[in-house]
Amino acid sequence: MSYGQQGGPQSQWDPWKPHSQQPWDGGGTDRTPDWAALAEASETRNKRRRLLFIGGGAVATLAIGTAVAMAVVSASGGKGSDQPSGLPASADIPSGTGTAEPSFEPTSVPPPLDPKDFISSKTKDTAPLSADTLFPGTQLTIKLTSGSTVYKKGPTADTKSCSTAAKGTLGKVLTDNDCTRVLRVTYTKDNIAVTVGVAVFDTEAQASKAKKDADDRSIIASLSGDGVKAFCNSAFCRTTTNSYGRYAYFTTAGFLDGKDVTNKDRAVFTAGDNLQRFTFNQIRRRGEAQASAAASE
Repeated sequence: MSYGQQGGPQSQWDPWKPHSQQPWDGGGTDRTPDWAALAEASETRNKRRRLLFIGGGAVATLAIGTAVAMAVVSASGGKGSDQPSGLPASADIPSGTGTAEPSFEPTSVPPPLDPKDFISSKTKDTAPLSADTLFPGTQLTIKLTSGSTVYKKGPTADTKSCSTAAKGTLGKVLTDNDCTRVLRVTYTKDNIAVTVGVAVFDTEAQASKAKKDADDRSIIASLSGDGVKAFCNSAFCRTTTNSYGRYAYFTTAGFLDGKDVTNKDRAVFTAGDNLQRFTFNQIRRRGEAQASAAASE
């Protein structure tokens, strides 16, 4: 191994290390530089610089492309405006100037007819009326939650002399309020009989007034015949009074054997209530039938 003038090992020249010693021609004493080696090293450095520049440019191009893609996604995303910034807003669609738009007449569904209107005055309540149409059949079956109760239909009556079908103060009440007709029917079950009387007036106001004027002594006369014995002529009986539309309706309920009715005789009260409710339903159905017929015309 040879050594330099300073006594240490001779350093190898590395073109990539700064301050490294360049080789000299050891054969000469004037230390002339090896120009061929220097030229080769310079060319090597230039090639490496070109490779680094090309690689860096590709990376920069990739970064720019990613930024553009991100910008496009952001512009069409859901968080921003539906229309990208910088683009003109779409023009309003012009209203039709040459095309006639169809027009329709306003329509509305007429309100349903009120059945009570047809039984509140004689001008609308024109359907046939009789004891048999108001109380049809030969018996009446009342369905209750506890079962069914059957009442046998007895005699019927129809009179225009209202006071003859009344007892106590009821005759005067009917006359004072211009009663035009009274229809009666009697139903029986075992030893119990109930007479229903329906008084007819021209207007609802007259029927309501008759109901209001009636008192505890206003009694519809019991109706017997056709196998039904007379009842409630001298015994205490249970009576009711009510009205609906232009009709006032009454019940007289008691025992066929002439026994007085007391508060303990719940079967008599039940029979009277059942027949009163049935009468109300029949009057209401009369109104419903006439309303339905008028609506279908």
